[in-house]
Amino acid sequence: MAEFEKVDLTNCDREPIHLLGAIQTPGFLIAVSTDWIIARVSKNIRDLLGHDPEELIGTPLPGYVPAALLHDLRNKISYLSDPDMVERLFGCQIGTSGQPYDVAMHFSGGQIVIEAEPGMPGGGDSTNAVRAMMSRLDRAKDLKTFYKEGARQVRTLLGYDRVMVYKFASNGAGEVVAEATKPGIGSFLGLHYPASDIPRQARALYKRNLVRVIRDVNQEPVGIVPEIDATGQRLDLSLSILRSVSPIHIEYLKNMGVEASLSISIIVDDELWGLFACHNYAPRAPTFERRSVCELFAEMFSMRLESRERRLITDYERRARDISDQLLGAVASDETLLNDPDWLGDIMTSAIPADGVGIWINGNYAFSGSTPPTEDFRRIIRALNGLAAGRVYTTDHIGSLIERARGFAKEAAGLLAIPISRSPRDYVVLFRSELKQSVRWAGDPHKPVEYGPNGPRLTPRESFAEWQEEVDGHAEPFAPSEIRVAETLRATLIEVVLRLADEAAAERRQSTARQEMLIAELNHRVRNILGVIRGLIRQSQPDNEEVRDFVKLVDGRIHALARAHNQITDDHWGPAPLEALIEAEAAAFAATRQSAIISNGSPVLLNPQAYSTMALVIHELVTNSTKYGSLSGEGEVHINWSRDHKGDLVLIWHEVGGPPVSPPRRKGFGTTIVNRSVPYDLGGHATIDYASDGVRAEFCIPARHVSEPKSYDAPNIRISRKPVSSQQPVDPDLLGRKTVLLVEDSLIIALDAEDILDRFGAAVATASTPEAAHDILDKERVDFAILDINLGDQTSFGIADRLNELGIPFFFASGYGEQANLPMEHRSATVVQKPYTTHNIAKTIDDLFG
Repeated sequence: MAEFEKVDLTNCDREPIHLLGAIQTPGFLIAVSTDWIIARVSKNIRDLLGHDPEELIGTPLPGYVPAALLHDLRNKISYLSDPDMVERLFGCQIGTSGQPYDVAMHFSGGQIVIEAEPGMPGGGDSTNAVRAMMSRLDRAKDLKTFYKEGARQVRTLLGYDRVMVYKFASNGAGEVVAEATKPGIGSFLGLHYPASDIPRQARALYKRNLVRVIRDVNQEPVGIVPEIDATGQRLDLSLSILRSVSPIHIEYLKNMGVEASLSISIIVDDELWGLFACHNYAPRAPTFERRSVCELFAEMFSMRLESRERRLITDYERRARDISDQLLGAVASDETLLNDPDWLGDIMTSAIPADGVGIWINGNYAFSGSTPPTEDFRRIIRALNGLAAGRVYTTDHIGSLIERARGFAKEAAGLLAIPISRSPRDYVVLFRSELKQSVRWAGDPHKPVEYGPNGPRLTPRESFAEWQEEVDGHAEPFAPSEIRVAETLRATLIEVVLRLADEAAAERRQSTARQEMLIAELNHRVRNILGVIRGLIRQSQPDNEEVRDFVKLVDGRIHALARAHNQITDDHWGPAPLEALIEAEAAAFAATRQSAIISNGSPVLLNPQAYSTMALVIHELVTNSTKYGSLSGEGEVHINWSRDHKGDLVLIWHEVGGPPVSPPRRKGFGTTIVNRSVPYDLGGHATIDYASDGVRAEFCIPARHVSEPKSYDAPNIRISRKPVSSQQPVDPDLLGRKTVLLVEDSLIIALDAEDILDRFGAAVATASTPEAAHDILDKERVDFAILDINLGDQTSFGIADRLNELGIPFFFASGYGEQANLPMEHRSATVVQKPYTTHNIAKTIDDLFG
């Protein structure tokens, strides 16, 4: 039933080379070169030609073969266009005995191999025979009947005692799926054979040489002469119809009690699907013509089988498409269905039979039907993630995928996993419950190969007594057609997931846009409120010098909070850099001093709460140092920060080179801010030492308030500067008596801006509405304009359009700052972030007028 090649086990991966160098009898072989000179012959050629084989080597073939046959041979050989083709002639006369011969021709190693064996006179009409066989085959309603009818037709034509349809599994093992036998010899139907019964080399040969016949296991083979040619090569008999068989295979058949056998390959989709395996319990020699008819039948059988399997796949795929359409349509109207495991399980199992469905999406899971426990399902997902991505994976034994699977095999023993995303991958997993079965083997499958007396050679099976094995922990395997359906459903599920992901992404974008708009609106309002408060304070300047100092002090603190607010809202209320905070405070209050604030430390970010707190702390320290400390003279302030082993940020303020220091006589609000803000607001620590040679303060900010930027150019940044102040000296001729149109809907903020413009030497015309601004433009000549973007429920863009037409320079102002949403025609305009300061107005005027 199976053929072993006599090869070393260590060479099982090599290409098959069949060099047994002998043929079966009756029959003979002649190998000729292209100029028709005999090159090799079989040793029994004497019986036909009356000459010893050695005498024939090197002599012309026409001297021994009739001219008519030589002519036919040459015609047939011209048809050999494919390396594995074999041409045939039936009922040929060779010699004078009157015995007709059937002849086969093929190429081997640059020579033409001609084989002949006794045949029958005349020969039948093989076309009609095959047509009748196929007609009976086509009436089979299902595959089981189809297999059985195929075996019956081959037995009817060849007459063997037993004809089996032997199907290969994906792992190489075989099963008898149909048989036709003479009465009283028992049945092999349903028996399994291990993959090692037919080695890889033999399988490769079965794809090239479709029919293999053994007439009599007791027959002695006949050798080929010369055994080795002048180049040291043996004659490759892979395509020979008479080629002898490995002695190991002969012993294999004898152990089965078989005296003759024949196999016909069944090729489906260019792969060895199985065999027609024929056994006889007495010698049997069907003619070459009959074997050729069976070969033709087997090719037609293979085509019909391929067609039937394709039809089944097509039906599955049609069902899969219908289910895909149903899936897409249902999810389109109700996307929550994808999270319903019962609904999805019904959809999937209507296409691919399964006992349960597990869904894993973004680390969340859901079950329907018979599934593994939750923790085991997690282990399965982790194991699946270690496999090749992007393909359906299936196994009938989960125990081969993870350990300790036997504990839940009753609920889930096999699975089919459909990946529906990329890493980290999401899955829909179909589970099949354990299928308890008793597999019938032709002998013990666990000992199919042994080491023989001549070294590491395959040894034939000695016992073919039926051996039963109870198989547990396995499920019914998923068929190839079901796997193809799973691939189709996978594409649909990915389309659904991508569609939902796109919709979710669009919704997130809209939500983010709404959130950003809300944050920008809140920031705008906060900045306007801060601007109003600062304006109120400035417009409330009394004559009392002490009160004016107090107002100035409060104004500075409010401005410090405003600067901190601007910093942390630049990134939508996100962490802001500590360096920017120090730079802003230094620029605001230390610019007129000839000293320096020197900062050193790795880039760090403070969250909004810590940033606002430290803004007030640094503001108080800079203010006090400007009044009483090192910044009041020629000294310096050194600010150093670093992260400790716990990740906390330690910041040290150290003044040097200033006047002698004495502790404050009273505990004012500023001192309270410095001492208590960090411990109270942030849960950290603060110490301050009023040493006579300079104030030293240390602050520890807990790690939860601190982060690091994603990237930066250098591990440490050193800042050493004499910054430009927002309260820089006022140039009364900056605007040179220009007339400025100020459009601002808040009176307090307008008054504050008017004061700043007046100190720059401008004549100011103020309007609170677009209509009032247009009236001013109708009546007065304007040199320059400042436009608040949002004017109640209106905007100043119409005024900007008119200013562009008139050629009057302007800039916008807004609490939104650079986040202000400008129309396309004004995208290039400058936007100043409120509140107004002498610094931002002066800088913008310099940029506009150069």
